[in-house]
Amino acid sequence: MLIDNVKSFVLTEKSSRLCELNNCYTLDVDLRLTKTQIRQFVEKTFNVKVIAVNTHRPPRKKRRVGVSTGFKTQYKRAIVTLDKQDSIDLFSESINGFFIKN
Repeated sequence: MLIDNVKSFVLTEKSSRLCELNNCYTLDVDLRLTKTQIRQFVEKTFNVKVIAVNTHRPPRKKRRVGVSTGFKTQYKRAIVTLDKQDSIDLFSESINGFFIKN
């Protein structure tokens, strides 16, 4: 199921500025998802028109637990640009049930 591969929306200062200025929303998704799959998920779930999907894979962060060292799991971040008249209400109760808390 596609909903299991989309982890969460990213709410940072930079992503909120993108949302206000360019109507872009940022998601953390599984590494295996392609741009077309991300586009289909957003369009079907939120009933909006997606103009563009940009993705990148941030570098893994090093973590240390006691003596052993390791890395956090890697993920893909997708920036989805919507049409000007469309928007997603990130703080509604229906969206909060979709995603797993990190």
